[in-house]
Amino acid sequence: MLTLRQLFLANNAQTTDFPLLLEFERAEGVHLYDSAGKGYIDLISGIGVSNLGHSNPKVIRAIKDQVDKYMHLMVYGEYVQTPQVRFAEKLTSILPGNLQSVYFVNSGAEAVEGALKLAKRYTGRQQIIACKNSYHGSTHGALSVMGNEDFKQAYRPLLPGVGFIQFNNIDDLSLITDQTACVIIETVQGEAGIRVPDYAYMQALRKRCDETGTLLILDEIQAAMGRTGKLFAFEHFDIVPDILLLAKALGGGMPVGAFVSSNKIMSALKENPILGHITTFGGHPVCCAAGLTALEVLLDEKLIDTVAEKEALMRSLLVHPAIKEVRGKGLMLAVELENFDINKKIIDRCIANGVITDWFLHCDNAMRIAPPLIITTDEIKKACGVIIDAVSFYC
Repeated sequence: MLTLRQLFLANNAQTTDFPLLLEFERAEGVHLYDSAGKGYIDLISGIGVSNLGHSNPKVIRAIKDQVDKYMHLMVYGEYVQTPQVRFAEKLTSILPGNLQSVYFVNSGAEAVEGALKLAKRYTGRQQIIACKNSYHGSTHGALSVMGNEDFKQAYRPLLPGVGFIQFNNIDDLSLITDQTACVIIETVQGEAGIRVPDYAYMQALRKRCDETGTLLILDEIQAAMGRTGKLFAFEHFDIVPDILLLAKALGGGMPVGAFVSSNKIMSALKENPILGHITTFGGHPVCCAAGLTALEVLLDEKLIDTVAEKEALMRSLLVHPAIKEVRGKGLMLAVELENFDINKKIIDRCIANGVITDWFLHCDNAMRIAPPLIITTDEIKKACGVIIDAVSFYC
């Protein structure tokens, strides 16, 4: 009989020739457990998803309660479904006033696709501006605004009319004109190796978009839901987007994304043509029930209030002559090393010693540090100790 690993390789589509092939039987808190009972500290939260950790009991209860009532009923936007309505109500209650209309989808990439369509439809313009080294997803439109040619050249032709500017470069903002439908930008760049822009840059970006009538789309698919020490990362810069993109941690471990805008802008999808954006499973009631509860837990347990202190502790522990820089915001950090070869060896040794981390698509010499927000002081010390031991072993 074939093993589970053999079946995985035989029947599940692969994305590389060298998957990690870790097998886990259960997950709880910040730990994943394999079939032998070995525990691993999850320092990447499933790439920014598990902000509350794994198997949060309140989220699980919300999922079970909703399953007992109903699951899929109808394509998005037709029926009044309680989990969708309550989740949107809660989200808009904690967002600035112009972000009052939520369109739920299944993922971050789908949120990007919907936002790009919305911007073009609302403005009547065709030009889109994105940033170099950006990552917004792997679907065709999202790939078109990815700022790394290595990952997209094999799939051309892509969406036309897309231009690129240098992230955090004020001079490049002059490329935004009255022909630009939207600028799509990560509030904190993720796959570029966690790049935090300057306050002045974000202020200037918002001003330039206002001057040219360009919609500002902030991609907070990784950065929102407390990850940077604020509920939403744009709060660090005293600006508000025209369209906000959410996903990953939004669903509390369930697949849900959203693009959020004003009623006025979002209404552009209702006519000429009607049904301007359609999704069958977007806003799935079970996912929305999980997301609503996850948001309530995040706020009620004041987890965001602990992020800055945990960041400071990590920075104090991740010190070694071979570590060139620790950069980022909150619990969204990158540990930069000399090169990919060293980084990969250190990552592999960390995993072997029970700490899961990885590298970045556009910055392969940096290690990702993005644990669940519930991680404790003792868990941080243990995880950082494993990292420093691995760095010392190879450097």
